[in-house]
Amino acid sequence: MKTTILTIIYFIIGILFLIFEANPSYIPALTLKTLMIPVLAVIFLINLRSGSDLLHKLMLTGLFFSWAGDVLLEVPNQAADLFIPGLICFLLAHIMYLLTFFLPRGENFINKKGLWLLIPVSLFGAGIIFYLHTDLGDMMIPVTIYTVVILAMVTGAINRLKKVNAVSYWLVLTGAILFLISDSALAINKFGHPFRGSSIVIMSTYLLAQYLIITGYIRQFRSDLK
Repeated sequence: MKTTILTIIYFIIGILFLIFEANPSYIPALTLKTLMIPVLAVIFLINLRSGSDLLHKLMLTGLFFSWAGDVLLEVPNQAADLFIPGLICFLLAHIMYLLTFFLPRGENFINKKGLWLLIPVSLFGAGIIFYLHTDLGDMMIPVTIYTVVILAMVTGAINRLKKVNAVSYWLVLTGAILFLISDSALAINKFGHPFRGSSIVIMSTYLLAQYLIITGYIRQFRSDLK
């Protein structure tokens, strides 16, 4: 019941953020964005109380860096100055997630039967970089590094097959793919190819991605949610 209530609160905050983001007043949008990830952190903590587990700590650290990235990228009138710090925060968040996905014991699916899945993942990343390469300029190296890391995170989500239960696996994998879509839409919109409805696409996929990753991870250890 607690998780259900917090889930409703989480998505209400997300919807309100999208509404206020289009408003010239940035303060409500910034305030709402600072609340989203903490709600997920509370969902995490009420369902997984063991703070000594390394994987739990990595996930919470990933949430913290996501929150810091959210705040930095939303600060009004500082978009250019804080984009790189925000990018670094999300880079660190993805590193925490990919470590969490790769570290559980068990057969590494990617090294066995799933090696071929690296082909579409790599082609997607290469396609994004190729599409944007004439517009990236000095951002080519940072964006390329970020792309490699998020693709590694998706690969880690794929690699969880047979290490965790099916519900946990598919929730996390769907979340990881949505995170990739969100970041790709953000890159396309920011670097020379803005499109109508970009904020809705970016934030809706981001909101779902974070929620599915966290709840999917919880399901790795619990069959139910409080």
